[in-house]
Amino acid sequence: MMDGKPYPLPETWTESSIGKAVVKTKQRDPRKKPDEVFQYVDVSAVSNTSFKITGATPTLGSEAPSRARKAIETDDVLFATVRPTLKRIALVPPELDRAIASTGYCILRCDKAKAEPGFLYSFLITDHFNARMAGLERGASYPAVRDSDVTASWFPLPPLLEQKKITHILSTVQRAIEAQESIIQTTTELKKALMHKLFTEGLRNEAGRPHRQKQTEIGPVPESWEVVELSDVCQFQSGGTPSKKNPEFWLGTIPWVSPKDMKRPRLDDVTDHISQEALESGSKLAPAGSVFVVVRGMILAKTVPVALAEVPMAINQDMRAIVPGPKLLSDFLLYALETFRGSLFKRVGRSGHGTCTLMSNEISDFKIPLPDLETQQEVAAAIQNLETKKELHESKRDQLQDLFRTLLHELMTAKTLVQKTEIPI
Repeated sequence: MMDGKPYPLPETWTESSIGKAVVKTKQRDPRKKPDEVFQYVDVSAVSNTSFKITGATPTLGSEAPSRARKAIETDDVLFATVRPTLKRIALVPPELDRAIASTGYCILRCDKAKAEPGFLYSFLITDHFNARMAGLERGASYPAVRDSDVTASWFPLPPLLEQKKITHILSTVQRAIEAQESIIQTTTELKKALMHKLFTEGLRNEAGRPHRQKQTEIGPVPESWEVVELSDVCQFQSGGTPSKKNPEFWLGTIPWVSPKDMKRPRLDDVTDHISQEALESGSKLAPAGSVFVVVRGMILAKTVPVALAEVPMAINQDMRAIVPGPKLLSDFLLYALETFRGSLFKRVGRSGHGTCTLMSNEISDFKIPLPDLETQQEVAAAIQNLETKKELHESKRDQLQDLFRTLLHELMTAKTLVQKTEIPI
């Protein structure tokens, strides 16, 4: 039975159920052709941020998993019925025509005389549909809905031409988001490559010598640079957590950093703040220009999270603040640690995922290359140009994502009619 209408519709729109707007699909057992390679779309192959298939896997028929059964075609809409609130939703692109998807998907193939595939796809992303599926989940440890729950769901149907216009507007914004993501990824790779080049070869024609290198215990570095331990050029501060028993400690204005905040290379503010009294009770303020390192907890992907404090901040006990002295610029230290932090992780003595700890001496004894201050400034400026470009495109992406969410809600609920909508990009 179709669920009820959650919001009013224009007179030109009709209401239906998803099941009445799609046609029946078939299953196929790839094991019947053991020597044939097919593209397999597992539940994990769909991104719940881009709402696209990102990880289809070429698979031999003889090695097909038992869940590889649902035949898919171009413009089919995939909806993962396993943990449905994760919103693993995608349109099948032409290159995956005749691929096979997991039985963990509901496959929706539009009757194109009634529904535009892109319109149905957009409807499945809406908060309304997500809430509807959340209310129908069964199972505590492995929550799921049935295909019949999806097809029975209420579905608004504008005229086909209007569906196509709505689809065009939303897909245009999505393509703009993808373009920004591509630039961000390229810039990230360029920054990584530039850091490696500068820290191993130095600046072009440095000291009149093009890319002279010397071998050191940390690998090749420019010939004129030193290799120093952090303890030679830095001081170190530990942190702590103010007592939760005193709520007043957590009502101040001093930023208090914990590992959860270490998602950006530069920190000017964070979620938690403490009072001056909390600081005096046992914490210590790290000055602006300190570089924070996570020393305990989930250190993932063989990297140690590092970030530069742009304002004075306090830290918790799972972190250390490295305070550069007069021979070392903060920006240069940040990029040096980003470049060589894979070596820092090796000192933890573990690989893969797990709870790890970096000892104080492992940080203080860690070696970095060190040129003169002028060269440090030039190296840092070159890298920061790319970092600034990346931040600019991240900001544009975030604005576009906000625009997509707003347009999705306004257009799919008919609060804004498509004829009055312009795309501000």
